[in-house]
Amino acid sequence: MRDRRTINLTVNGETVTREVPVRLNLVDFLRHDLGFTGTHVGCEHGVCGACTVRVDGAAVRGCLMLAVQADGAVVETIEGLGGNPTVAALQDAFVAYNALQCGYCTPGMLITALGYLEDGGDADRAAIRDEISGNYCRCTGYQSIVDAIAEVAEGGTT
Repeated sequence: MRDRRTINLTVNGETVTREVPVRLNLVDFLRHDLGFTGTHVGCEHGVCGACTVRVDGAAVRGCLMLAVQADGAVVETIEGLGGNPTVAALQDAFVAYNALQCGYCTPGMLITALGYLEDGGDADRAAIRDEISGNYCRCTGYQSIVDAIAEVAEGGTT
């Protein structure tokens, strides 16, 4: 049995070809092989949301997906979303509402919030709370995060 495989994927707009161990998870590949350290590792069980990235436009837990499963996919990390105007508005709102403190959960929160807004999510605070419920934040108590996302959903940035 071969324990390594060559994968081809697009990460943050760049084509990447690498030989990887078949059991390497996507978050470790992104962080250690490609240097995208904005994607964080938390629980390594898919519970905390710190490792959230986008694969073919969908938010996924990078710790639960193997790098070989991303073969042929388009992967976006928080670093690759810098030019997205909705992400910029979310970042501004997170600052304005003090929705980031230690910042560890912030990349996963932003990617989750982006998906919510792109899917037509509105400023309904209960819906926002439900959407981000899979992302742990130990610092903010979530209210400021909900307020920031609601502000962007209402068309504002601060």
